[in-house]
Amino acid sequence: MRALLPILSYLLLFVGVPLAGLAQRTEAIATAEARSHAARQGFRSSPETRTYDLVYQRAQWEIDPARRYIKGAITSHFIPQEQALSELWFDLDGALRVDSVLYQQQKIGFDQDSPKLLRIALPASLPASRLDSVTVYYQGVPPATGWGSFEQAQHSSGPIVWTLSEPYGARDWWPCKQSLEDKIDSIDIWIRTPLGNKAASNGLLVAERQEGQQMVYHWQHRYPIVTYLVALAVTNYVAFSDQVPTTDGAPIQVLNYVFPQSEAQWRQQSGQIAGMMQLFNELFGRYPFADEKYGHAQFSWGGGMEHQTMSFMVNLNYDLMAHELAHQWFGNKITCGSWQDIWINEGFATYLTGLTKERLGGPAAWQIWKQNLVNSITAQPGGSVWVPDTTSVSRIFDGRLSYNKGAYVLHMLRWVVGDEAFFSGIRNYLNDPQLAFGFARAQDVQRHLEASSGKDLTEFFSDWYYGQGYPSYVSYFRQSGSSLTISLSQTTSLPASVDFFEMPVPVELIGRNGLDRSTVVLDHRQQEQQFTLEVPFEVAEMRIDPELWILSANNNPNGLEEKLLALLELYPNPTHNRLVLEAKEGLRLQEIILIDSLGRQLGGLSRQDAPRLELQTRALAPGHYLLRIKTNKGWVSKRFTRH
Repeated sequence: MRALLPILSYLLLFVGVPLAGLAQRTEAIATAEARSHAARQGFRSSPETRTYDLVYQRAQWEIDPARRYIKGAITSHFIPQEQALSELWFDLDGALRVDSVLYQQQKIGFDQDSPKLLRIALPASLPASRLDSVTVYYQGVPPATGWGSFEQAQHSSGPIVWTLSEPYGARDWWPCKQSLEDKIDSIDIWIRTPLGNKAASNGLLVAERQEGQQMVYHWQHRYPIVTYLVALAVTNYVAFSDQVPTTDGAPIQVLNYVFPQSEAQWRQQSGQIAGMMQLFNELFGRYPFADEKYGHAQFSWGGGMEHQTMSFMVNLNYDLMAHELAHQWFGNKITCGSWQDIWINEGFATYLTGLTKERLGGPAAWQIWKQNLVNSITAQPGGSVWVPDTTSVSRIFDGRLSYNKGAYVLHMLRWVVGDEAFFSGIRNYLNDPQLAFGFARAQDVQRHLEASSGKDLTEFFSDWYYGQGYPSYVSYFRQSGSSLTISLSQTTSLPASVDFFEMPVPVELIGRNGLDRSTVVLDHRQQEQQFTLEVPFEVAEMRIDPELWILSANNNPNGLEEKLLALLELYPNPTHNRLVLEAKEGLRLQEIILIDSLGRQLGGLSRQDAPRLELQTRALAPGHYLLRIKTNKGWVSKRFTRH
């Protein structure tokens, strides 16, 4: 046999990056949101409140942030949706006492016999489709759920009252209609509070005035709003504004209400919102409420909440800012029509956070963010983005599924239909007059992406949105001259749900010198599918989906090794002086590269074509070694120990 000859060495670098941090941020956002809603998980939309359409509400509240107490008058303008409407129902916790109800300036009857509902007895039956109104006067101590709704707390420079109603908490502090079918078309909010406080809420601050030792703030919002996004926060805020320049109109105001002790830090961080908003404006259309404002109000809870036009924030963490801002398009302008499709809110907001990494953070930040999500999602084998059980708030706000996998479904949709069709389809979805400032379901997103791309996405949504699991790819290749044949298969993590994911799979081909590279896309439709293509260099290695377009894990890009290893014997192992490498069933040995435990290439054999080779190892130092072996059917690796 030939003696071991020195050959050109090469280096393969595997760069490790910390991947936990960003995923933990997404998981933390989800966990905090789920935790805040846990006490309301038994709520169901009240069938009694479906008999009318809410057109307008006027809320007048008295709030002292030093007391856990609310007093208010809520005027609701409504249109009956059935003939002969004789009673009106609102969601309201029994802990709050209704003092009176006015209808056409007259007191009328009501009861709170149901612990979570207010029934109003109308003096005469109302015909369908005629606008009418009632005013409810009430007060009391909102129930202490322990997880939000209405909270009174203390920060280091004063007391605060704040609310957070998603998904089912609005009834804990005001008479309302909690629904994912009916938005309030517009709302006016007056908040009276002791002098020295500011009140944050939805829409545009149109007036603030002092009345003796009280301040009155009037917020006006002229866009449809779902009940859980109505909010207030009252404390000794300091207010300052940022302006976001735009290319298609006046600058957009970002109004910040911040605790006095946090003002300096918030002023340093708040400017980050400009790049985010400009990016979202470019990709998805102008901020939906630009003629009013966007804003942040600091509150004493470990997370954030995307209240319409003013997100409540514990701090200005970059990812939290991006996530809550994204909700103004996805969740507020268009709201999920069922908690089964919370993806419409949370999956989109999570993906838009990722887009800030791609467009504003650079390639490394984008790759780390994607790898983060893959690691989180594939930590368990199953789970769908679609929520099968909306009685479980923890399942609705599951960070791994509703947020992370939901975001990755969007990323894969972008890959499948292409950037132009993806962003065009999503903009069309946002501007659909049947959906804008209303509600949508997952099939509405599907419909618009199919229209923009011309592709049928039924199989995709069946597998990735309603189905569970993810694929693990196995590939192998053989090359004859410039003709390369690749065989591609997959296993799935939960075959009882999805036994095969049909996807275009990107594969990077790498030459022996490490410099020759080419990426091909394989339209994977069946197991053991073979693809033959021309490649102008000798392929030594393949990488499956190096840019992480597909949710997959545990891929084996050179899967032929498993088959080839069964056809190769290496003995004796451990060894001292010599090794025998023997091939079976027509396998031919063509080249060998010897690598030590530090990854250094020590030598090798080339220009061989034999079923058996003998290697002299007496000159090697004791230790562990790797042989990279080229056969007539592909590359394979075997390890041995030299005593």
